[in-house]
Amino acid sequence: MKVAKNHQSIARSVLQAEAEAIQNAIAQLDEQFDDAVDTLLACAGRLVVTGVGKSALIGQKIVATLNSTGTPALFMHAADAIHGDLGMIQHNDVVMAISKSGNTAEIKALVPLLKRAEVPLIALVSDRKSYLARHADFVLLAHAEREADPLNLAPTTSTTVALALGDALAVSLLDARGFTRQDFARYHPGGSLGKKLYLKVVDIFPHNACPCVSPDAMVRDVIFTISANRLGATAVVDQAGLLAGIITDGDIRRMAYQHNAFWELHAQDVMTPTPVCISPDDYAVEALRLMQEKNISQLVVADQKQVKGFVHLHDLLREGLV
Repeated sequence: MKVAKNHQSIARSVLQAEAEAIQNAIAQLDEQFDDAVDTLLACAGRLVVTGVGKSALIGQKIVATLNSTGTPALFMHAADAIHGDLGMIQHNDVVMAISKSGNTAEIKALVPLLKRAEVPLIALVSDRKSYLARHADFVLLAHAEREADPLNLAPTTSTTVALALGDALAVSLLDARGFTRQDFARYHPGGSLGKKLYLKVVDIFPHNACPCVSPDAMVRDVIFTISANRLGATAVVDQAGLLAGIITDGDIRRMAYQHNAFWELHAQDVMTPTPVCISPDDYAVEALRLMQEKNISQLVVADQKQVKGFVHLHDLLREGLV
């Protein structure tokens, strides 16, 4: 007979154990964290992160986070380091070794070589009395009282705390360097995240038509213009070439219901005289925000009331911003 298990109870137990371990790591923070950050800020080279086993996997993620937030970093597997990869380390680098016990054979073999290279060594370790901690210049304590699994064997709590401390280090460096959204965009140009940070309206609207009619255009001509350009709207432009209003296909339908002499109307009778506009230099994500806020599907792109074109919700969908 199959025994029913409360999987949610186990999940909550794991999450609680890991959350408590992170809380304990907060309490263990001291001036050595500040010194490690200051050393990395002054570093003219890179942060070389090393470890073995699950610590190596955590190290690779920390390296990825550091690189994406403005701190040059690379990963060196501790086992490979003592078989030739030690040449990756340059004299102006800083090394951070990750190890739960701080006493693994690979780490104990690597530490004297790092000391000989005279590079600063940061230990991200669970035991402050370990070999690695005793020989490091700075110790970031990622102590885990026990792992989250019932056997207290699988790296769970310990790797979570190490990863969280790596994030804390990366964000501290990011803040100290004044890292901006624009800096982040330079390192993340691909995908929807990057586009939200760098894509501008000017990158989109030139691909669209720029339908325009005069204020005295007959409504029949307005309908032809909207239909021909497939944007669901047209700008109304006065004799000076300045934006006077906008007419959408929704405006046309509403006016058709309201006026018996619909076909005698002119553009100025149908248009919205104060359309929502956006500048070519605004970010595309701002165009999306305006469309969502106003519940509309297109915006006139204008610069000092000079009509430049249109940006449509479909453009933002196509760019992956929605």
